[in-house]
Amino acid sequence: MTNGDTPPLGDIAPDEFRRQARRVLQWIGDYLEHPERFPVVPRVAPGDIAQTIPDEPPAEAESLDAVLDDFERLIVPGVTHWNHPGFFAYFAISASAPGILAEMLISALNVNAMLWKTSPAATELELRTLDWLRQLLGLSDGWFGLINDTASISTLLALAAAREAKPELAIREKGMAGRTDLPRLRVYTSAHAHSSVDKAAITLGFGHENVVHIDPDADFRMRVEALDAAVRSDRAAGYLPLATVATVGTTSTTSIDPVPAVAALCAREGMWLHVDGSYGGVAAVVPEMRHVLAGVELADSLVVNPHKWLFTPIDLSAMFTRRPDVLKRAFSLVPEYLVTREQSDVVNLMDYGVQLGRRFRALKLWMVIRAFGAEGLAARLRQQMGMAREFAAWVDAAPEWERVAPVPFSLVCFRYAPAGTSEAEREALNAAILERVNASGRAYLSHTKLNGRYVLRLAIGNMRTEPRHVSEAWRLLREAAAVTSVPA
Repeated sequence: MTNGDTPPLGDIAPDEFRRQARRVLQWIGDYLEHPERFPVVPRVAPGDIAQTIPDEPPAEAESLDAVLDDFERLIVPGVTHWNHPGFFAYFAISASAPGILAEMLISALNVNAMLWKTSPAATELELRTLDWLRQLLGLSDGWFGLINDTASISTLLALAAAREAKPELAIREKGMAGRTDLPRLRVYTSAHAHSSVDKAAITLGFGHENVVHIDPDADFRMRVEALDAAVRSDRAAGYLPLATVATVGTTSTTSIDPVPAVAALCAREGMWLHVDGSYGGVAAVVPEMRHVLAGVELADSLVVNPHKWLFTPIDLSAMFTRRPDVLKRAFSLVPEYLVTREQSDVVNLMDYGVQLGRRFRALKLWMVIRAFGAEGLAARLRQQMGMAREFAAWVDAAPEWERVAPVPFSLVCFRYAPAGTSEAEREALNAAILERVNASGRAYLSHTKLNGRYVLRLAIGNMRTEPRHVSEAWRLLREAAAVTSVPA
């Protein structure tokens, strides 16, 4: 047979795709309807899943029936179910039905939205949808928004822009290595800020020791007087205060840094202010919660994560900046093969970050916003914050339990603290309680340490979580405490 007679090697036949797609959709529908049929945390040990998968890839094609059978038989039992209504660890998230449908369409279109030309709809929808989000958050006009994968990248881009905002440093052209004319660049943030701030500083070459962690107040918020003292001390030492990262919804406690005062200090010192609102900032979608973004109008950049608390499938992080020209100056690099006729008349989103390839993420946020509307989104967030306040009230009223941080959003930090026990004993007790509750398969919580004390965290953010799930978590916690003894 000649090459001209060889049949084309294409994709799965359309009819077979439709048949398998119906099976997948049925499975997804059943999963979303009954997520509680799975334990939140899988009962597997490290290596269990890998042992069920062959060491070498298949030489011959396998049927999609067999592949999907193995998905259900091998993969699902090893999944930690973030879409489970009993998932209360870290920051609880959920993928909503419209977002899931959008992900399917995104995969089918397989768009790379690097240039306007490579997908006009993807670029223009991203710009418009981010402006919708700006309005939902109550931000003023004048913000430019773009989508990244995670807040870690958004914060990295913001700190790169902070560096470019001082063109006299000439870092884009000359770099930082081996320069004797370059002062040490300092970045300031709360001791309770997300570790992505530190990673961004490491990646950008500032050096980890040039990230200054400011001590918090009693409510775990950045102390502005301590920030002011650190900046003054650094200037006296010949360092250059470059940027401050304030947080709206810190990772451990969801505390809110005093952004207006921090913004005033940054303006006085000529520092870039980036606000990490990746979790808490989304709460401003609720009209009576707009105050959480007070002072942000004075910031240079902001990040919020719709994939964290706006029911959009991971990953989708929204970065806003009032200085898009600086962000573009930091990253724009257009080789000849990417030059298009429309170059000067359109926004090419590749110019505002590191990544050239860009997924059509805007489609899922657009569909989520349309499917629930501003009022529906606000109602869901309001309900979840109400459940958290109720849980906090149970803790406050319970003997031997104590809440250890304010509850501005939908996270409660608390611990079991029976009288007459030492801090070491309380840590052991709470660690054992956490392990017992998580092993139940009905709920999954995480922990942190505050002022050296081991505490538990219950985060509500899944749209399928109902009051009964929160009640069950509280029951499991108290039952675990009742059978856990102080270690000898």
